[in-house]
Amino acid sequence: MIDLSEHHPALPEGLHFTHSDYTATIFFDRPARKNAITAAMWAALPQLMAHLDGNPDVRLVVFEGVGSDFSAGADISEFEAVRKDAQTARLYEAQNVQAFEAVRNCSKPSIAAIRGICFGGAFGIAAACDLRLATDDARFCVPPAKLGLAYPRQAMGDIVEAVGPQMARFLTFTGAVINAEAAFKSGFLLEITDAGQLDERIAAISAEISGNAPLSIKASKQAIRASITREPADLDQADRLGDMTFESLDYAEGRAAFREKRKPRFNGT
Repeated sequence: MIDLSEHHPALPEGLHFTHSDYTATIFFDRPARKNAITAAMWAALPQLMAHLDGNPDVRLVVFEGVGSDFSAGADISEFEAVRKDAQTARLYEAQNVQAFEAVRNCSKPSIAAIRGICFGGAFGIAAACDLRLATDDARFCVPPAKLGLAYPRQAMGDIVEAVGPQMARFLTFTGAVINAEAAFKSGFLLEITDAGQLDERIAAISAEISGNAPLSIKASKQAIRASITREPADLDQADRLGDMTFESLDYAEGRAAFREKRKPRFNGT
């Protein structure tokens, strides 16, 4: 696995990524603080996602935490400085919203690989991902009511989509911690794995995705988004991307591979 962080000048301490076999893996790397996300990390995520989205050698993005936890969410120890009143809170919230949007709107599929705790803003990042898998000891919490603050409505939209309105109400009204089984039953998790098998399962899914036609996956992701939002711009974009697949070299390669009974070799064009 090759660490390409040095090619991206905007990454702050606590955030890095690796790239191997078409998969970029973003790491929250502050294990002593349970991978809590600093304001600088929030601010860097949109640029990092844009960097990966524009790289043709990246076909999907995985989020992980270093050590035993995914992330405790926003670093509350910073709040006295960066979220101390309405004015600073609005600026901080704008950074959060941009980070969630960057994950949600990335044209490449995204996967959250969750171990241990996935709380607060980290739950929001996971909710913005396309797929979520967790170990059987994972725990989840959305605690704004215990902190006396409100989450951005855009982040709440991802949570409602991921767990449904009733579970979103339960999580935000109570601030309760739920286990992996409850998260799976709500629809938040695609799968639960044993602690030692998460990496293997993520690698298997990543290989399946990266072996398929990138333009087809991009079109499918947009079509799914359009079916949820029903926004005219999203619907038009879904139609445009769908039409592009039929004019692509990958479509010709897919047909040829089927005729020749071999595995297709897609290049994203």
